[in-house]
Amino acid sequence: MNLEQITRYKSLDFFASQVVEGFITGRHKSPFHGFSVEFSDYRQYNTGESTRNIDWRLYGRTDKLFVKQFEEETNLRCQLMIDQSTSMLFPIENQGNINSPNKLTFSVYAAAVLIELLHRQRDAFGLTLFSEQIDLSTQCRSNAVHQRYLLGLLDELLKPVKTDERPLRKTSIANAIHLMAEQLHRRSMIVIFTDAFVDREEWEPLFDALRHLRHNKHEVIFFHTFDQSHELNLDYSARPHLFIDLETGQKVRLQPNEIAQSYSKEMHTMQQELHQHALQYNIDYVAVDTVKGFHQILLPFLLKRSKV
Repeated sequence: MNLEQITRYKSLDFFASQVVEGFITGRHKSPFHGFSVEFSDYRQYNTGESTRNIDWRLYGRTDKLFVKQFEEETNLRCQLMIDQSTSMLFPIENQGNINSPNKLTFSVYAAAVLIELLHRQRDAFGLTLFSEQIDLSTQCRSNAVHQRYLLGLLDELLKPVKTDERPLRKTSIANAIHLMAEQLHRRSMIVIFTDAFVDREEWEPLFDALRHLRHNKHEVIFFHTFDQSHELNLDYSARPHLFIDLETGQKVRLQPNEIAQSYSKEMHTMQQELHQHALQYNIDYVAVDTVKGFHQILLPFLLKRSKV
């Protein structure tokens, strides 16, 4: 892993856009009221409690006792979820190449950058890898040892795998998201990296899983990874091609230009549905056309989040 590519974003901040629950005082708004940092509201004084935060000026105007409430700031818990199904390796020849990344390479480097920013801000971060099930999941921690451990796990994902040794991994995004929603007991930020390559009948379960996260008050960022030219538009030369399903190994030979129009229409419709549902659920949807390159996608996203 190229660490220079990760640390080049160190001058930026990465904020939650909604309230979160942390465990130490930090930089993000907490849903719990305390007596520190920033004024939030008034409430009526209850007999017997401390008089320290009574607003005496307000008492002089109203002849009633009111207590100042302050909004406490907290650190962020962020769980990074990466789809490691085999379809994320497309195009396989770009595995590990940050200058021309495939879907998994983009996801790994983006997760590494977010971990660097979170660690610098003293926020807590965890990593979840999933395919048909959750393959690995760590707790959220903020220390340097945990950071190095996660970077080591991510680095393993970048290593090229020989075709005959490559495992065939399908994906069950909805199942992984439901499990994560049940495991996290505090409001957190969930960042999901996936190509969302599932059958049509699995589309509604995916939307239901995203609703589950939002129902539990988690903030969700959805990085939808794809190769626009080849995976969405089926832009190949006008000759027979052999297509291989990276998740099942199934092979089919066809003439791309004969089905490109109908195929592209269906794929773009599905992408638009996902985007629309994300907007409906107040999920930050990030379209990741890997052909654009890593920095051209991640930098605008981070600049937007740093202004939250």
